[in-house]
Formats: sequence, C-alpha cells, structure tokens
Amino acid sequence: MAQLTFDSTKPFDFIGVGRLCIDLNANEIHRPMEETLTFTKYVGGSPANISIGMARLGMKTGFIGRVADDQMGRFIEQYLDKNGIDTSSVITDTNHSVTGLAFTEIKSPSDCSILMYRDNVADLYLEPQDIKEEYIKNSKALLISGTALSKSPSREAVFTTLHYARKHGTVVFFDIDYRPYSWTSEDETAIYYKLAAEKSDVIIGTREEFNLMERIDKRDEPNDWSTAKDWFKHEAKIVVIKHGDKGSISYTKNGQSFDSPVFPANVIKTFGAGDSYAAGFIYGLMKGWKLPEAMEFGSAAAAIVISSHSCSDAMPTADQIKEFIHDCNNGSQSIQKEGVQ
Repeated sequence: MAQLTFDSTKPFDFIGVGRLCIDLNANEIHRPMEETLTFTKYVGGSPANISIGMARLGMKTGFIGRVADDQMGRFIEQYLDKNGIDTSSVITDTNHSVTGLAFTEIKSPSDCSILMYRDNVADLYLEPQDIKEEYIKNSKALLISGTALSKSPSREAVFTTLHYARKHGTVVFFDIDYRPYSWTSEDETAIYYKLAAEKSDVIIGTREEFNLMERIDKRDEPNDWSTAKDWFKHEAKIVVIKHGDKGSISYTKNGQSFDSPVFPANVIKTFGAGDSYAAGFIYGLMKGWKLPEAMEFGSAAAAIVISSHSCSDAMPTADQIKEFIHDCNNGSQSIQKEGVQ
C-alpha cells in the first residue's frame, strides 16, 4: 500500500494494546436479558478481538495489557497463548482489580445491547513502565483503542506507546472505540482522542465518533471529506469512517476515497462487526493490497463474525474469508438477512 510502509525486518507483525475482558453472550437469543438464564463465556475487548483476528490470519501477534489476578484473568491469558499470541507483555495486575465483564443481549439481529461492568478493571491499570520500548521497536504495526485513554494510568501508558511507535517507525492504527460509560465527559473524551489521533497513521471510527473528536473545534456540520483532511494535517495517511449498515468510506492523503462493499450475512448479532472488519482490513494493508481489496476483505470478515454467536471465537482465517468472498461472488452463499459492516 503506497500510503503505508511496514518494516519487513521487524519480527512482530502486529501488537494490540489495552482492553482484555470477558464477553458473556446470551444463549437464549430473541428475548430480553431479563429472561435470559445462560450465557457463554468468550475473551472480549476490541483490541483483544482484533489481535485474535490478526493471529488467526497468520500474523505474528503480541499484546500489551493487564489482566486481573483471578480465574477470568488466567482464562484470558491462556486463550491468547492458545491462539499463538505472545503474552510476554501481558501483566497480572496486583491492585486487587477485577476482570471487566460484558453481558450481551440479543433480542433480534438488529436489536442487540451490552451491559458492561467496568469498575476497578485490570486493563485500566496498565502503566507507562509496562511499555517496553524494544517490544514496540520490534513490531511492524500496533493498534490502540479509545477505551484505554479513559483513565490514568492506562492513558499515560498509551501515550508512552505512541511515543515509542513514532520514534521507531511502527505504524499506528487507532480504533476510536468510544464507550461513554468509561468517560467523565464528552469534552474530556474529545481532548484525549484528538491527542492520540494526531499521532496515528490510520484512524478508524464511526461518523458519530469522529463528530465527538471534532467537538473541540466546534464544527457545526462536519462531513467525511473535511474530517479526513483535518487528520491528514498530522500523521494520518488513511481515515476510515464507518456508516453502519451502509458500509464505510476510506480516505487517503493523496485525495482518493473508496467505498467498502457490504456483504450479505445470516445475522445473529451486530457486535463484533467492527473488530473483525478492522482485523481483515489491517491484514490486507499489511499484505500490500490496494485499499479496495483490504476493505473487501474486512467487510467479508465482518459478515462471517456477525453470523456467529461469538466474536473472538468466530474470527476467521484468511482461507475462510477468501472462500466466503468467492461464494458470495458466485451466488452460492445462503442468505437470510442483509448483512451489516
């Protein structure tokens, strides 16, 4: 990809930074959580899901984060190990913290919600001294997400990561990942998101998330192209703005824009689409594909994951994505409901 350069001499392809938690997905779907009796446990958290997706795609992947000193924390670390993710920078927290929990409600394919428990969670105790410069130096790319910016000391740890990445030419992907319950105010969110975005090579978010970042500039009627141009004044080479079931648009610093295809899918739930899209998209960019090809790959990965009960467990391999695209292009994919991306 002409806009991005990945140093092929570095041993790690990709490092995720930040949130490691547990998803508890409702087994009794098509009903409210009040009537749900059983849940299935999965590893969750946006940067964790994206990192798992990258590992499934065959990329040498590591992770920087903290887990609680409890059964759930050990489950998370063991799961990362089983998926071939380097956990040498995953630290067991000793602050009497807990593992974050996300209970999911699946009333219908289009009506899903998440009940989060995020008080005193281990991932927000990530500290600047946890960030090893050599680890960042040895990776071609890394991903930060917005939740890790919501509290100290995790916030300072992220900016330490960004400093090392810029120093050593590690490509930075920023998944905005806005979770309002993690923040004190929208003004606080906008300030720290803006500071992180200014140091990122690729920024990925929804239109609403970009609107939030632009609060500090008090723009009345932001549009996608003006948003992208503002970030190109800093380090950004690619800006991806997502529009839900209408797909996404990627803008490049040289003035191009590309629409993402939206694949049909047998939709079970909507969450997980953004994480799987990011993994497939980043994989394509790191393979040197043209931007439309990377976007297509990400969209296909998203369609696969929203057709499954899980997020992390459903992250597909490259062969599965290629087969899915082939089947869709040849009309052999069985579809019940239009997909979302």
